[in-house]
Amino acid sequence: MKLVKTVKEKLQEFKGIPTEVWEVSEKLKDAGFEAYLIGGCVRDILLDIEANDWDITTNANPEQIIATFEKTFYENTYGTVGVVNETTKNEKVRVIEVTPYRLESEYSDNRRPDAVIFSQNLEDDLKRRDFTINAIALSLESFDGKKEIYKGHLVDLYKGQEDLADKIVRTVGDPDERFAEDGLRILRAVRIANYIGFKMDKKTEEAVKKNSDLLSKIAKERIRDEFVKIITSPTPMKGILKCLEVNILRFIIPELEKTISIEQKGAHIYDVWEHLLRSLQYSADKNLALEIRLAALLHDIGKPKSRRAGENGEKWTFYGHEVVSTRMSEKILTDLKFSKKVIEKTVKLIRWHMFFADTEQITLSAVRRIIAKVGKENIWDLVELRTCDRIGMGRPKEDPYRLRKYMAMIEEAMRDPVSVGMLKIDGKKIMEVTEEVAGPKIGYILHALLEEVLDNPKLNTEEYLEDRARDFAKLEIKELEKIGKEGKEKKEKEEEKELGEIRKRHFVK
Repeated sequence: MKLVKTVKEKLQEFKGIPTEVWEVSEKLKDAGFEAYLIGGCVRDILLDIEANDWDITTNANPEQIIATFEKTFYENTYGTVGVVNETTKNEKVRVIEVTPYRLESEYSDNRRPDAVIFSQNLEDDLKRRDFTINAIALSLESFDGKKEIYKGHLVDLYKGQEDLADKIVRTVGDPDERFAEDGLRILRAVRIANYIGFKMDKKTEEAVKKNSDLLSKIAKERIRDEFVKIITSPTPMKGILKCLEVNILRFIIPELEKTISIEQKGAHIYDVWEHLLRSLQYSADKNLALEIRLAALLHDIGKPKSRRAGENGEKWTFYGHEVVSTRMSEKILTDLKFSKKVIEKTVKLIRWHMFFADTEQITLSAVRRIIAKVGKENIWDLVELRTCDRIGMGRPKEDPYRLRKYMAMIEEAMRDPVSVGMLKIDGKKIMEVTEEVAGPKIGYILHALLEEVLDNPKLNTEEYLEDRARDFAKLEIKELEKIGKEGKEKKEKEEEKELGEIRKRHFVK
């Protein structure tokens, strides 16, 4: 897309805008107000990046915005109204944030304006924005539904399009003033540059370093949100390194800095710091979930505390580091105000990331025990973390045979057992409905029922099995023994077939 440099040079074509965003814009205009898309969504449209958040700015005040739409919510002091658009054809109802043009007074606490004044001029709103690439406004004028193309014009008073072309993150106006208004912008500058692959201009980066202490005044929840955006980006390693370079990592996870230059032993070719960053980066390369990424970054964070001088030729030992890392990680994530659910899963993965996986020695019962400790819902994520750990050591990227074999053993341990335990009836119930006493006959009846269910799983209902149990109870024990033996043999064949398929999927024997 050709980048224009004047306020209203000509209409341009845009794609990738949800129809419900267009609808909100049109409703505001139909009501007699101005409406511009603003902020990160315009930046991402111009960069041909899929936008996640959609913000509109207008000369309507909050009460007028609320009166224009059927369903809204308004729970802040900044004038932002959430418009719930239910006309969308998408399954997920989208919320578009609509905010009045506004002026802001001084920021005496370096976090929020002392007062907000609504304005009728777009220019007033643009000059309070953080970065030039976020201060570009887009007015949508028409929509071609067949081609899904919008036409509109851009308002760019601070040469944001030039900075987009030059791949620069630059503050609107004086960077010291912008950061003094809201210290979180310091972290946002790093996060946005990392997200879109840009660099900060010299003055902005110098101001980031100079004003970094302002982050000490920012709520942990806000720091957490920016940190999450860094580690869930495609390049989290680069983002964390930049945080260290500009001296702001100490306000996110200061414990990470203590892992720098901590040498390791054995298969590790990197120090703890680089190992953790490489593990994190691999989790991003595989697009893994947040909890796995957090665990990849923190799983060895306890090594500096647990490092001891080794014996018998070992330079260093880190015995119990997984326990120390678990405790430290729980505190770190709690301080950053992560949810209880995220904390519990992350620390569980860290606690058990050292699970024994030597398939030449390990048994299925041992595999079942680790599944019990970490939970069926987390076991595959634990395997993913183990892979991130391995890649972070500088080991080969292909899965080793031993790990594939272990994955096959996990499937074997987790599968529904092809046994009488799968039946919707047990020996106690059989004795109740047949009036038989405890003895071998009850076992034969169970195996006879199993044979029928193996042939037709739909028969595995309480009603059917109780009726058939009464029928089988009338047979002689020798006949039942024969049927039960056939059922047992069939079960073994089914098990062998199932295990064969599992091992085949993992290319192991």
